Amino acid sequence: MEVSLDLPDGFQSIMQKFAGSPGQQAVIRLLLERGFSVNDDGRVVSGDIEIPYTQVAEAAGVDRRVVDSTTEAILEDDELRRIFQNISQIPSLMDLAPVLDLTVVTVEVQDADEPGIVAEVTGLLAEHGISIRQTISEDPEFTDEPRLYLVTDEDLPGDVLTELMNKPFVRSVELS
Repeated sequence: MEVSLDLPDGFQSIMQKFAGSPGQQAVIRLLLERGFSVNDDGRVVSGDIEIPYTQVAEAAGVDRRVVDSTTEAILEDDELRRIFQNISQIPSLMDLAPVLDLTVVTVEVQDADEPGIVAEVTGLLAEHGISIRQTISEDPEFTDEPRLYLVTDEDLPGDVLTELMNKPFVRSVELS
């Protein structure tokens, strides 16, 4: 999933603030990956729903006190506070696709930092009249092999699939 951090050095700038604590870095990574916010009381939330520190700690593989110290550090830093009080989660149709009779197109690329990948893939589908219900691109900061996911109303015809697979930036394409 793509996250816009509005920082000059992006994700690394945030992680650098927690360079001395791998545990706190794990909590920060989890908050960013899941789109969890930190409210004024230092509680981890998704919208208005509070997520207990014990659950956050378990998911991040740390002690709950590490979650507490991380949220305290976030609230004490104006830049981090601005980010983590404004981050939000976006629901994904990917897991619902089979139930809703939708198709998920997963595209692995050679270099996720190459500009124009999303535009080229969505443009190709649009040229062939394929409606896209949702597009999700994983951030290269969060995963070693980021993927582009497109949820469509219909299967890709063979010629469109071939055209997509022949793009120079595409490593592989999977339909589900």
